[in-house]
Amino acid sequence: MRYAVPVNNGMLSPHFGHCEHFALLDVDVEKKEILKKELMPSPGHQPGLLPQWLADQGVSVVIAGGMGSRAQGLFQQNRIQVVIGAQEGDPEKAVLSYLNDELATEDNICDH
Repeated sequence: MRYAVPVNNGMLSPHFGHCEHFALLDVDVEKKEILKKELMPSPGHQPGLLPQWLADQGVSVVIAGGMGSRAQGLFQQNRIQVVIGAQEGDPEKAVLSYLNDELATEDNICDH
């Protein structure tokens, strides 16, 4: 399974659409371990682009700090699960915490 985490300067970006890169992490869900990590530059912030782009990358789950409701709907259309309000800054730790049902989340910080 492939997870995506938006990052700036190596840490989880609080604003999904304005990140510099995406950490793409291939995970063995049963063993709860990361098999591969790849850092890809964001293709940019254009309405509707990122959900399709991440779907094309094989992403199944996005872990984000904040994300607008339109983007969330587009991810749902692309059969990508979205986890909002993540508080863990390290992308790998965020994914591992999620796999172990330990990811701390707060309210979505995006209001659009």
